[in-house]
Amino acid sequence: MQYPLHLSFKILSFASQISVKDATGQLVFYVKQKLFKLKEEITVFADEAQTQPLYTINADRILDISARYTIADMEGNPIGALKREGMRSLWKAHYDILEFETPIMTITEEKGWVKVIDALVGEVPVLGMFTGYMFHPAYLVTRTDGTVVMRLEKKPAFLEGIFEIQSKMPLEPREEKLVLLSVLMAVILERGRG
Repeated sequence: MQYPLHLSFKILSFASQISVKDATGQLVFYVKQKLFKLKEEITVFADEAQTQPLYTINADRILDISARYTIADMEGNPIGALKREGMRSLWKAHYDILEFETPIMTITEEKGWVKVIDALVGEVPVLGMFTGYMFHPAYLVTRTDGTVVMRLEKKPAFLEGIFEIQSKMPLEPREEKLVLLSVLMAVILERGRG
């Protein structure tokens, strides 16, 4: 997999759909959120035609303030989980990436005020259409010792969400897979929050 990875949301769809491509333009994942589900449910595919499911991500509850999102392969074997830190995430997003119940990394918003301003300006008629060009929230994935391993940033775009994931240090394949799937879930959740 060659970094940076580029995430783009489908413009005209009711449920979130994300194409993840590497630096060469090759599809890495295609993510689709299930529509009309009380609990968050996402399927990650190897292809845009959605014929090769790879992973599922499921919430443990309806309300997502302190929800836990279990990441599993298609046989149902858990790979890890993403846990939102309830009250801590209201101002500045904070998620723990868990492997066998142990926090191994966190995803945190770099500057919480950027998302707040983006959401406020987004509500202003006409001006709100251009927030994708003005504000660019960024998220850091760090180990428990504070070492940054990845950075996710929203890129300028008109009427769609485009994000870029940069690798800051190499990870083992299993760890990289868990981190990427966790970042995808966090992007969907944060995009829904504004």
